[in-house]
Amino acid sequence: MSELNPITKKKDFGGEIGAIVLIVFLPLVTLFLYLACNEHYLANGLTIDITEIARIFNLEVINNWKKIFINTECWIFYLIWFFGLMILDICLPGKEMYGVELRDGTKLKYTINGLQLVGVLLCLLGSRLYLFGLNLPELNFLYDNFLGMMVTSWLFSIILSFFVFFTSYIPLSGDKKNGKGTKERILGVGGNSQNPIFDWFIGRELNPRIGEWDIKLFCELRPGLLLWFLLNLSSLQRQFQNLGYITNSMILVNVLQFVYIFDGVLNEEGCLTMIDITTDGFGFMLAFGDLCWVPFCYCLQSRYLVLNELNFSNIFVVIIVLIMISGFYIFKSSNNQKNEFRQGKLPHLKSIQTDRGTKLLIEGWWGISQHVNYFGDILIALSWCLPTGFNTPLTYFYVIYFSSLLLHRQKRDEEKCKNKYGKYWIEYEKKVPYKIIPYVY
Repeated sequence: MSELNPITKKKDFGGEIGAIVLIVFLPLVTLFLYLACNEHYLANGLTIDITEIARIFNLEVINNWKKIFINTECWIFYLIWFFGLMILDICLPGKEMYGVELRDGTKLKYTINGLQLVGVLLCLLGSRLYLFGLNLPELNFLYDNFLGMMVTSWLFSIILSFFVFFTSYIPLSGDKKNGKGTKERILGVGGNSQNPIFDWFIGRELNPRIGEWDIKLFCELRPGLLLWFLLNLSSLQRQFQNLGYITNSMILVNVLQFVYIFDGVLNEEGCLTMIDITTDGFGFMLAFGDLCWVPFCYCLQSRYLVLNELNFSNIFVVIIVLIMISGFYIFKSSNNQKNEFRQGKLPHLKSIQTDRGTKLLIEGWWGISQHVNYFGDILIALSWCLPTGFNTPLTYFYVIYFSSLLLHRQKRDEEKCKNKYGKYWIEYEKKVPYKIIPYVY
């Protein structure tokens, strides 16, 4: 057993059986959301007509499987999109930063250029809108080929997962060595189980790279997030083409999600301390989540509003905006406070000193609940769903799913902290008893 890469003893998500279930189940959920919200069928009411879903599946998937799985135009579009962003990510100048210290004592270098990338993309988009107005060919293509693009991104995530899995077995090349003086790659804490199915799913290598270009951080913040933005715009454009105007509900969804998407891209340095980057390996779970799940599931609200014309009162619009602002403020302010505390900038805040040399913050935002930032995230998610009205629970899929995801992440973090801090964590839980929602849970 390697000192640098110990064997994974505890497997998340139910081990290899759970991994197999999720490998099949997650793409099916993505497909189901499409089948329940398209030009042929739109879910309304408390129930969904499974017979109609089956009919649409036969019509859209079975009868057109070649057009979906072997669509040259979709592959060309997606490859240009992915590798075009990759080239920009590598070539655009930016601020050099280092991530957290790894198990070999080293820190990886990152080029933070989200602002430059957003500037380039918005200039390109602005020029295209000036030329074509709300009739951009690429947005029409995305809307008309939604299912084909979804399947293409799924297949691409499978290919990418195999690439990073196999390269994780290749020793570091040339004279390159890690901080312990070996050519051994650093693996994810949970991705070295020696079961190939589970390790492929969960991610074997911690930070797969091509040179100094980090595949995981790129996928986390570039192709999927920005494609989500374009898919939302394609729905807005199609609604304008259908109605001759844009509803306030569609504007709300696009604006609120735009703020969240571009805040993530512009503040990529905050990701360097997130569990996705510091702890989890990069495998199918993250690749599929970043490249397929995020863009093609999270645009559900805007797609629904193309098919269901909704305009709300000014009061309801204001309430939704206030929920978004409140959630965004809690999310950003709490995360900023945590980052500043870790940098030693807030020594006046109360904390618990541990024997590991670290401190557990128990004042400010982090004295309210253990994951108060997750509470802000849930409010943001709710604000995106409310503009779809109350005709169907389908459009509230995101807030339900995301709350469940955050709850699972909280459980994982709690277990890790119990093992890491021991008696200090027990003391911390007494000081900060609420997990996510203050005074509730």
